[in-house]
Amino acid sequence: MKKNLKITPEGTKDYLFKECTAVDYVCKKIQKVFENHQFHRVITPALEYFDLFSTDSSGLSAESMFKTMDNNGRLVVVRPDSTLPIARLVSTRMQNEVLPVRLYYNQAVYRNNPSLTGRSNEIMQMGIELIGSKGKRADLEVITTAIQCMQAVCKDFRIEVGHSLLFTSLIDSLGLTDDLKETIKEYIENKNYSALNDALDKLEKNDTVNAIRKLPSLFGGEEVFEKAKKLIKLPEALEALDYLNNLYKDLSKLDLGDKIIVDLGLVQQNEYYSGIVFTGYALGYGDAILSGGRYDKIFSEFNNSMGASGFAININHLAEEARYHSKSNIPEVLVFAKTDDDIMEAISYTQRLVKSGVRAQFSDLSDEKEARQFASKLGINKFEIIGE
Repeated sequence: MKKNLKITPEGTKDYLFKECTAVDYVCKKIQKVFENHQFHRVITPALEYFDLFSTDSSGLSAESMFKTMDNNGRLVVVRPDSTLPIARLVSTRMQNEVLPVRLYYNQAVYRNNPSLTGRSNEIMQMGIELIGSKGKRADLEVITTAIQCMQAVCKDFRIEVGHSLLFTSLIDSLGLTDDLKETIKEYIENKNYSALNDALDKLEKNDTVNAIRKLPSLFGGEEVFEKAKKLIKLPEALEALDYLNNLYKDLSKLDLGDKIIVDLGLVQQNEYYSGIVFTGYALGYGDAILSGGRYDKIFSEFNNSMGASGFAININHLAEEARYHSKSNIPEVLVFAKTDDDIMEAISYTQRLVKSGVRAQFSDLSDEKEARQFASKLGINKFEIIGE
């Protein structure tokens, strides 16, 4: 027997019954939010050329992608991200559309996580892209849409907001190598204070180095901005801080209390983002289940210049939580046809029960004893016979 015949590849899984019901439940809730905001669905290919994701602004390493060759020897990857394919789509088939365009997607992405550590290689995602619009109005709509999605599917959640240009402008002013920049970014992202301090201690002491050192601890509410203004002296970083402060004041009008948090240490995928960044967390999960922000520079790869922002939601995690709270999908009634002449009447009766709101199922077993045993094993409480 082939040793891999009965298993799925690492980082993937089969979804059964209640798990599928939970996925559908979460997707329908989020889809309703998207469509209420007039976003329209698109689907992109599961296979894309590697060139699409090899740009400087992709934020994806070649090692994180599943790669193969097409019949002409061109390098192809299994879709690792949905934003770049949608940017390609907008720059080609939708180039004559009236801007801004509002798009959403519901599809899996595939990332190669060698260590896995609880993460999947196949991630079901839903997300939006607001393309052709810049400024605070667009940023606020994207963030509030994200908040509404979290409210629709999570009992307890928080949204953390930051600005990518805070870290980028500070670190770029120091003239460091790309490798050292990446190392410092990873220390901040992981809130590894000890390693961050060791790396920064080797640099010349100045206001900028001190500000970078403090970024991971600048986390909380309105008070964060006052602390940051005392540390940050660089004009570009201060401009980003002021923009974020104004955005936070607007979001505070939603009266969500500590569900909206400022985090100036949000630095993930800084090559990708060019403005606000935000992440969403649900109670019980350490990893973010939602991430997004502004990524205007992506369209420069397609010789376009336009605003773009959006977010993606990890459906896997949300569905796992919903599974424990979803209603039973076991039929309430099993309908059995006494003879072959009664089959169509039994099917019609089952359909009438379903239309009236009863979870009913027609039995395709021809032996009454077997049908009753089936109902008993499945936990179906009512057994109705048509034809007696």
